[in-house]
Amino acid sequence: MITVHHLNNSRSQRILWMLEELELDYEIKHYQRNKETMLAPDELKAVHPLGKSPVISDGGEVIAESGAIIEYLGRKYGKDSLTPRTNSKAYQPYVYWLHFAEGSLMPPLLMNLVFEKVKTAPMPFFVRPIAKGIANKVMDGFVSPNIKRHFDFIEQHLSENEWFAGDKISGADIQMSFPLEASAARGLLKEYPKTQAYVVQIHKRTAYRKALENGGEYDYAM
Repeated sequence: MITVHHLNNSRSQRILWMLEELELDYEIKHYQRNKETMLAPDELKAVHPLGKSPVISDGGEVIAESGAIIEYLGRKYGKDSLTPRTNSKAYQPYVYWLHFAEGSLMPPLLMNLVFEKVKTAPMPFFVRPIAKGIANKVMDGFVSPNIKRHFDFIEQHLSENEWFAGDKISGADIQMSFPLEASAARGLLKEYPKTQAYVVQIHKRTAYRKALENGGEYDYAM
């Protein structure tokens, strides 16, 4: 049986969702973040050297990284339901969005989170204006324009398409879910109605709701 090494409030929630969409049996081993550092516990290093989640074990296989897990599950168990055929029109968009989620979209979102925390982090009073000024300059000159460019691109795509790859849900949608729902929770999608509607749509799916019930604490669900 597939075991999901599941960290609360993490990317591994989308792996639970995929397993529910595929109607596969699985078990969950729960891990909790350190409440002070918000990092994963050291026990995860016994599963994978990097000590991160998501990680799944399936027989003798241990697979880490969301995209790799989604590809593995789709290839082995999907029967073309969540992984488009390689000769279909949906396949290349599927590959593109599968990699776009973490390769293009997440880096500026993480930078946004880091620099927002820099502005409010405890520090000597005489350093605060300097740190805040540097953070604002990086945000205004690089991070925010990049985020806007990416969200404009996504909004345009979802204005013309119901799903990210083809005319039905795929692993690309599951991979894109985490950055979009995290952005929605932080108020970054207010100017993007199609993207907001897309997040609402995926959150209504039966498989998504079942994954939430099984996964436990997850701050980004609506």
